Amino acid sequence: MKKLLLTFILFFSFLFACTSAVISGKATPDGRPLLWKHRDTGTLENKLVHVRTPAYDFTGVVNANDSLNREIWMGVNEKGFAIMNTASYNINEGVSADLGEDQEGLFMREALEKCADMEDFEQLLKASSGEWGIAANFGVIDAAGNAAYFETGYFDYRKYDANDPAAAPEGYLIRTNFSFSGGSEEGVGYIRYEATRDLFKAQKSFTPEFLIREATRNLDHGALKTHLENMHLPRHAGDRTLAGFQDYIPRYWSASVLVVQGVRPDEDPQNSLLWPVTGFPLTAMATPVCFRSADRLPEVISPDEGVPFMTASALELKSDLFPREHDDHENYIDVARLKNRRKNGYLQIIMKKENAILDRFETIRHSRDPGEIHAYYEWVDDYVREVYEEILSKR
Repeated sequence: MKKLLLTFILFFSFLFACTSAVISGKATPDGRPLLWKHRDTGTLENKLVHVRTPAYDFTGVVNANDSLNREIWMGVNEKGFAIMNTASYNINEGVSADLGEDQEGLFMREALEKCADMEDFEQLLKASSGEWGIAANFGVIDAAGNAAYFETGYFDYRKYDANDPAAAPEGYLIRTNFSFSGGSEEGVGYIRYEATRDLFKAQKSFTPEFLIREATRNLDHGALKTHLENMHLPRHAGDRTLAGFQDYIPRYWSASVLVVQGVRPDEDPQNSLLWPVTGFPLTAMATPVCFRSADRLPEVISPDEGVPFMTASALELKSDLFPREHDDHENYIDVARLKNRRKNGYLQIIMKKENAILDRFETIRHSRDPGEIHAYYEWVDDYVREVYEEILSKR
């Protein structure tokens, strides 16, 4: 019975795993703080939504089947307050409470509705102690330049400030699925933490592009100290070459990514920018958007109903990357379909095509003209459909 329980716990630990970072403005070239969350979950169909509320409007990532947008898994509101989380599996140890479980998405929606800044969030944590079934590392930034993690259990929390040299000498903090304030014998995600730590150590300054292009798609293995892409690449996409695929940052269960670029204290909070990847990150492209015009997002990542075109297309390509039908098929990836010497692997194509989106966004990211921003969104819709229709037609 004990072995069965351990298997059950480990299964869900691997399923609901995430990798994240909180980066203060001290570590970015423009002084704007960053949040990064690479989301792993059993609900693989995610989308971006903009939600109006009586208090603060916000934009965030939801499960595509959550028609009421009840659970928000990462997002930012009109005051420049942004939040995300990673589940923690070594917090609440020895603590029992009849509070339910996995309520982080509900809690983050409430925080986005009610909190204007980090001080409000900390007050919310104190006022709601013992009311939520949560075990998480909440990453937060705000328009005043604050940036921190709150390792939070049922009844208490511990704050780690990314602006505090003692806690974050380089101006950033990383969390996976364990808490530094929790028990050292438990938790998961240590290998992903090590891979991200090693990558960040070599980086002098952090940008959204780095987080999307390199951190999210990091194929270094934190324990083996090997790189999946360092192997001798297969000749072409049809030259099937299977490799073990466990404990990398991108995983079979990776469903979406969001980078929130906050503002400097002298800026309008509505200048926040979002860099979502709504789909499996090795086959989905980043489609950055502006918060100030998020009331009309690109349809390919934010349809009124159903699964986004981007998400569905990325999942279709992903199925080719994991061709085994038996055993633990999610642990074996076809490297030839991912990258090869002919440069027609899905990741190679996606990253090349993604450049056009990033370049186009660069021309409007500081725009105050809704018409100009919405024209960019319309272009994104057309471009994304064109890219995936072409790739899928050649499978």
